[in-house]
Amino acid sequence: MRFAHLVLPGGDAPTLALIDGDEALPVPGLVPHGPRTLEALIAGGDGLQAAVRDAAAAGGGERVALAEATFAPAVLAPPSIMAVGLNYAAHSGELNLKTDDTPTVFTLWPNSLAPHEGTTTWSRSLTNAVDYEAELGVIIGRAARDVTEDEALDYVFGYTVVNDISARDIQYSEAQWCRCKSFDGFTPVGPYVVTADEVPDPQDLHIWTELDGHMMQDASTGQMVRSVAKLISHLSHGITLLPGTLISTGSPGGSGYSRTPQVLLRDRSTVTVGIDGIGALSTHCRVVD
Repeated sequence: MRFAHLVLPGGDAPTLALIDGDEALPVPGLVPHGPRTLEALIAGGDGLQAAVRDAAAAGGGERVALAEATFAPAVLAPPSIMAVGLNYAAHSGELNLKTDDTPTVFTLWPNSLAPHEGTTTWSRSLTNAVDYEAELGVIIGRAARDVTEDEALDYVFGYTVVNDISARDIQYSEAQWCRCKSFDGFTPVGPYVVTADEVPDPQDLHIWTELDGHMMQDASTGQMVRSVAKLISHLSHGITLLPGTLISTGSPGGSGYSRTPQVLLRDRSTVTVGIDGIGALSTHCRVVD
């Protein structure tokens, strides 16, 4: 199944919808007391998810043209957003940063979440080196603690696309990375969440970035230093990964900051990060004085 949070025609708040081609089926109308958010759907467990699937397959519910709706972030209120840095050797090398023996982990703040086709704005006085990072996002489906690598993927609800927008000048001037990647609108997520059963191998996905029509990143998730399963297992040791947790798994090589000359996000840029089979996530950029 493929889900999105949408603001429907005439609505003013995001509603969870199941996506069927170019149509959206609002989940609250598919089943009695249907959940309005992805987080509520996950909390409802396998039974609720099966009921939503069966109702859609039976032709139930209202259908809305996807073109008539506006996207909201694919996750609205995750209990935590955990990000992994330096998980592709090419990206570590181009930033002149060392890939450690254990994952580099930091958190992203919820104010940074942004939708597909949203506009992210920042001030020149804040940063003048804003970069893109295409990443595979993993959404945990049930509480995971001390799980093994072999069983880790059983705890995944689904996958999404993340653009881990980064203020590189701040990243290199501070000891931690949370702030430079958590400014308002710096974590676009979406457009969709695709359930894990539709992604047989998260290490066999084409991941890419286009900036103003030019291909900037072109790689495979198979190039990760640590697989999705290894990351989940590592992060779950001593820490319960709560249902709905979003894990952003790192970016491949091709960042704009490392290029000569540099290719950074600028006023009126449009950057699209995508993962084949999951979706393409576009962000419009505005820089203000």
